[in-house]
Amino acid sequence: MTQHQSTQTMKPATAAKKLGVYLDATPADFRDGVVSRAELNALQADPPQWLRDLRRDGPHPRPVVAAKLGVSIAGLARGGVTEALTTEQIEALKEERPEWLERERTTQAGVRKEAARIKKRNTERAEGDDTP
Repeated sequence: MTQHQSTQTMKPATAAKKLGVYLDATPADFRDGVVSRAELNALQADPPQWLRDLRRDGPHPRPVVAAKLGVSIAGLARGGVTEALTTEQIEALKEERPEWLERERTTQAGVRKEAARIKKRNTERAEGDDTP
């Protein structure tokens, strides 16, 4: 009995998330089909023009917008940003520096600082446990 290896596929939404692009901005043939693991790898290795354009200009999904602004996804929501934004819109927000963005950046910096402190503490504890 021979086993046939099935081709691993994913929904377009999953593939778009892995590629870091906004699904609604992708071409119709991408949105309407399924994406195999091999196709995803090919898109990552040698992105077509549409993918390069989306990554450069947007619109970008919320995780990418949050990262570019230096805030959390929840921070975007608290700031009233619920839609995908283009690179131009993100840059405009950075220039405007609205109060909510400054507040969320400060909050995010505190979260990162605390996470680093805990990681350091845990590393030091783990090293202390190794001593005889």
